[in-house]
Amino acid sequence: MTIAWTDETLLCSPAPAEVNAIPLTFAFPNTYSIGITSLGYQGVWATLASRSDLEVTRLFLDGSDKRSHPPELLGFSVSWELDYVHILNLLEELGIPIHSDDRTDRHPLIFGGGPVMTANPEPFAEFFDVVLLGDGEDLLHEFIEAYKVVRDRDRLAILRHLAQVPGIYIPTLYEPSYAGPDGGIVACTPKYADVPETVQKRTYRGNTLSTSTVVTPHAAWENIYMVEVVRSCPEMCRFCLASYLTLPFRVASLPQGLIPAIERGLEVTDRIGLLGASVTQHPEFDDLLTYLEGDRFDSIRLSLASVRTGTVTERLASVLTRRGSNSITVAVETGSERLRRVINKKLDNEEIFQAAAAAQAGGLKAIKFYGMTGLPSEESEDLDATVEMFVRLRKVAPKLRYTFGCSTFVPKAHTPFQWYGVDKTSDKKLKALQKQLRPLGVDFRPESYNWSVIQALISRGDRRVGRVLELAREFGESLGSYKRAFKTLKRELPPLDFYVHEDWEIDLPLPWEHLLGPLGRDRLLQHRAAAIAAGKSNDRCVAN
Repeated sequence: MTIAWTDETLLCSPAPAEVNAIPLTFAFPNTYSIGITSLGYQGVWATLASRSDLEVTRLFLDGSDKRSHPPELLGFSVSWELDYVHILNLLEELGIPIHSDDRTDRHPLIFGGGPVMTANPEPFAEFFDVVLLGDGEDLLHEFIEAYKVVRDRDRLAILRHLAQVPGIYIPTLYEPSYAGPDGGIVACTPKYADVPETVQKRTYRGNTLSTSTVVTPHAAWENIYMVEVVRSCPEMCRFCLASYLTLPFRVASLPQGLIPAIERGLEVTDRIGLLGASVTQHPEFDDLLTYLEGDRFDSIRLSLASVRTGTVTERLASVLTRRGSNSITVAVETGSERLRRVINKKLDNEEIFQAAAAAQAGGLKAIKFYGMTGLPSEESEDLDATVEMFVRLRKVAPKLRYTFGCSTFVPKAHTPFQWYGVDKTSDKKLKALQKQLRPLGVDFRPESYNWSVIQALISRGDRRVGRVLELAREFGESLGSYKRAFKTLKRELPPLDFYVHEDWEIDLPLPWEHLLGPLGRDRLLQHRAAAIAAGKSNDRCVAN
């Protein structure tokens, strides 16, 4: 289905395609409303569309741009693990084999990027020809330039040439080996001498970060103009992919980046969103707040992503209130100060209570807290501490509405907690918290435990998990479907518990060992050891 996006406001200038331009389709494997709200998707599309040597069209589940030629390159931005189902569906709808080995020279090259692919692409390795690891600001241009050199060669020659570009991973050029059919991975090595043994994630180090290139009333956040204030996070919570995978912490320049970007946005909309894992830790945030306090912003609606608890002040709350926000979002993870030391959450309960008091004094109506159960070394006393935290909050700031969005700990590649499995008792812990918090008037919103299990499978999966994903798609995509797939593939790969629940030995080779993140194994083990030292009284955390 082709849709004309007539109500979009473009803040970029797509270049007219030159003669013999490469036809490229860039897809988001979800609906237009969700995809166009992704700042990463918008940025990559604008970067590609700015090149006259490309004829770029977009593709979503519910529509696409009109295109003149079938694509030579078909890319996917992957932000959510379960969107792999939509990727396979779209490939089949386009008549493209879902396995890279089954494609010929007449098929487009399928490339992918985004946080899911950068963290651990191995479960998706058989579906993609090319994986772009890391930031795209420089890598995208190098990818296109390298492709142009070998555009007319056969598929294998193209892939071997692309593999020479730092940050480009070609899964079919690597061969995994395992300790038996149902054993763990031993290594993943190149098939050819000219293919690099390892691929390093690319990191953009500039101080001009992403801003919206499309504003539309059909976005999930209607008519919002998004500005990336910071990238990565200086806190480095030991479970956090958003921090560890995107190191180092980078900030947009205030005079050259943020203020001009906001000014551009104000020309087309009255809604501004400031994005980043820790927006208020921008070193010039007070100056940015002063700018946003100006009378000319009285009719502007301002939204902030999650902020560090210790930076919530009455002034910040007052500015947000006057700019149309009713609430603020902070990640506390747990009410247990001991457990926060384990995960490196540099926060004590007094800061939380002060933040709530400041939010109420500044006129905000609500606070949404993000939390987590099943963290390594968690005990029943830690859950009690979370309940007690809300009891105290009710006394400190009784007028606020409290929401607690609580997920289950999921191990993520390239973090110090990648060796820990999902706590099997987390579902019971979520239910226990719900039972205790709702009588306190807390809007408790647990994330599905079953979804956490599937997420962990994909997060720690090796290449064999791709077969599980295909079967689960056929069986119906529920947790039961994944269990059924493992039963079908019994003795062809390790059991579900191995990928999801087991605490891995630290000398076990990892499926993504050949794909290098910002910190190496030794540094991550040092950070893990610091977590163990902080929670050494608990057996589970020191089991390995």
